[in-house]
Amino acid sequence: MREEDTEEKFGYYADKRPIESLIKNSIINLDKPPGPTSHEVAYWVKKLFNITKAGHGGTLEPV
Repeated sequence: MREEDTEEKFGYYADKRPIESLIKNSIINLDKPPGPTSHEVAYWVKKLFNITKAGHGGTLEPV
């Protein structure tokens, strides 16, 4: 099997992605502590990384 070449006009090599691209196109796994809501944590992530979109994919709250 031969390794394919990546043309930089279509993206980046995995080890050469700029931090802006990683932040914009990434998933952040967080272990949310008890107390703040999932919505609050998503808001904090948006402010911390200066991005406009962030959300959560579910939550496991203790009963």
